[in-house]
Amino acid sequence: MEEKGRLPEPNQEELEACSIEELFERLNQVIGGLEDGSSSLEDSFRYYEEGMRLVKACSGKIDRVEKQILVIDEMGGDYGA
Repeated sequence: MEEKGRLPEPNQEELEACSIEELFERLNQVIGGLEDGSSSLEDSFRYYEEGMRLVKACSGKIDRVEKQILVIDEMGGDYGA
């Protein structure tokens, strides 16, 4: 049963399609759900699970961008010529 006010949890494919800003927004919503103190233990655990999936998705996106930056740096910034 889904808790009132909760958004449906995105699957892995949907997480990958989201921008990092969208992931951070959803993560803030999850944190708010944990902090409000009205969730049952089971719902809190679901929030925690979703939060960890979101953190992992954010980390993956950040890692990919970091690798792209390293490639550009190695090329001396001359990537368009």
